[in-house]
Amino acid sequence: MTVDLTTKFTDFKILKDEPLAHYSWTKTGGPADFLAFPESDQQVEALVQYADQIDMPITVLGNASNLIVRDGGIRGLTIILTAMNHIHVDGERVIAEAGAAYIETTKVAQQAGLTGLEFAAGIPGSIGGGVFMNAGAYGGETKFVLESATVLTQELAVEVWPHEQLNFGYRHSAIQDQHAIVLGATFKLRLGHKDLIQHEMNHLNYLRKSKQPLEYPSCGSVFKRPKGHFAGKLIHEAGLQGYRAGGAEVSKKHAGFIVNVDHATATDYLHVIHHVQETVFAQTGIHLETEVRIIGVEP
Repeated sequence: MTVDLTTKFTDFKILKDEPLAHYSWTKTGGPADFLAFPESDQQVEALVQYADQIDMPITVLGNASNLIVRDGGIRGLTIILTAMNHIHVDGERVIAEAGAAYIETTKVAQQAGLTGLEFAAGIPGSIGGGVFMNAGAYGGETKFVLESATVLTQELAVEVWPHEQLNFGYRHSAIQDQHAIVLGATFKLRLGHKDLIQHEMNHLNYLRKSKQPLEYPSCGSVFKRPKGHFAGKLIHEAGLQGYRAGGAEVSKKHAGFIVNVDHATATDYLHVIHHVQETVFAQTGIHLETEVRIIGVEP
């Protein structure tokens, strides 16, 4: 590229040709042309505005936990928001920047004696990713507790979108449709008892640890839940647990996960995903839709 963003912006970290395998939870992914770590809303806005001016494509990532980046990497500018991680409590509200870890946000809520976020105690993503995907677990969803989100729109306006404007659905929000960038979120919770909140968080984390293959890198739950079915059960019944391509394998512990057991590539992951989809469809007529985001270019 003719433009070098590492010299254009010097008040925060920008890396050139940086492998995204260093940041993704699958430990896979090719290089980003430029990888930026802004530390404020203003820096995000400046980055996006400049990239727009020079017609450079932009990709925004949170904690890269429910994500597969193809081995060819990502062209243009990739923004990771994990340096924007401030969390504070205001009465019965918890306000978090987009890059804050969802798990850390639940801990802050518990310490403040606020209940409602327990379901997210083990969700490895960021707040921005949680809002973007309407992340959920164990019967809870982001939409149940989110009061509003602060976003940067395509028109480069910073706006506060109330819950109603976010149009939440299953693993869906208006952020996806309108290509906005989440900068922060406000959760409206309820007063509770710290010990009871912690007990519920411990219980859910125990369930997660006992049922999910947390000992291996993975992208979390790979497939959306088909109506009337469970993806993991369909995969298990298709005899696919242990199916492997390269270093990527359908988990023997939980069929809804694909784990990196031996230096897998993103191409390995995609091969396993496609094989699972084809096999389940051939046996049941049900198409498993991916929950994990798959981005980037082919190698």
